[in-house]
Amino acid sequence: MKSWRKAVVGTQATVGDAIAAIESGSIQIALVLDDQNRLLGVVTDGDVRRGLLRGIPLTGLATDIMNRVPVSAPATLSRDDRLHLMRQKSIKQLPLVDEGGHLVVVETLDELLEPRHYANPVLIMAGGLGERLGALTRDVPKPMLNVGGRPLLETIVRNVVQQGFRNIYISVNYKAETIKDYFADGAAFGANIQYVHETERLGTAGALGLFPAPPDLPMIVTNGDILTTINYGALLDFHNGTPAEATMAVREHKVHVPYGVVSTSDGFLQAIREKPTESWFVSAGIYVIGSSVFGHVAPRCQHRHADRAGARDRRQGTCRRLSDPGILARHRPP
Repeated sequence: MKSWRKAVVGTQATVGDAIAAIESGSIQIALVLDDQNRLLGVVTDGDVRRGLLRGIPLTGLATDIMNRVPVSAPATLSRDDRLHLMRQKSIKQLPLVDEGGHLVVVETLDELLEPRHYANPVLIMAGGLGERLGALTRDVPKPMLNVGGRPLLETIVRNVVQQGFRNIYISVNYKAETIKDYFADGAAFGANIQYVHETERLGTAGALGLFPAPPDLPMIVTNGDILTTINYGALLDFHNGTPAEATMAVREHKVHVPYGVVSTSDGFLQAIREKPTESWFVSAGIYVIGSSVFGHVAPRCQHRHADRAGARDRRQGTCRRLSDPGILARHRPP
């Protein structure tokens, strides 16, 4: 993805600053954002020329020459619809924003027309038992259950490959041969698939400790039972744009309380909130893991049901490290 972040300027940027951003950003426009990261407008070479002809100096504000109603689109818009919109509007850059108008990413026509390829590895965790599904997983591992006419894991693999990731690892344990026989080396799916064998059930992130050496590039890690439309490239781009060692994809989970919620202090009523809706960010089961994180994951751990204390200590130790300030970034996909 082109370095659109270098094309960002603030509300106090000058025309000269906008020109510099156009040059360094490599997307041929400057993006004017407020301090909340909301898109206010864009500046093109044409805007600069027209501004100079109107007598606005290079020291004038970029906000005086910017296009205040640029073409933008929701970040949830499909790739085909983005391409259609750009062709319809004859534009080569399309800012994608969330529901609050905050800039998420900038799509370019060149990138849409050219398939992207990533060397970053992807680890799909598919070693779980799926115990809560009872008889459904007695003979078939949960990721191989048929959903929409094909195994769930196949949909995940095809989605990853379609987005340009070919270097795939699958962690296996329960009914491992079923998965290995189906995917083999991945050639039939356009991928290079290798397997990480959990000789015992290692729990969340345990498979990371089985790699003999950390990968050179950040690794995308996803649960093997997730159907998602997340843009893995955008997630990776977000991670690379932060100083964090790891990034967790999150989603908002809301719970409506159908009663008046009472707040008290020392036995006395303080307030009543009528039928509030509470919301939290919860893990979406998708992560980007930097190579430095692998040093904090032990190569082995006990099955969490067989030795709950040991497993809990190990898992909390890893999470405690990742939850230290500045270590783990949060990404909310559009």
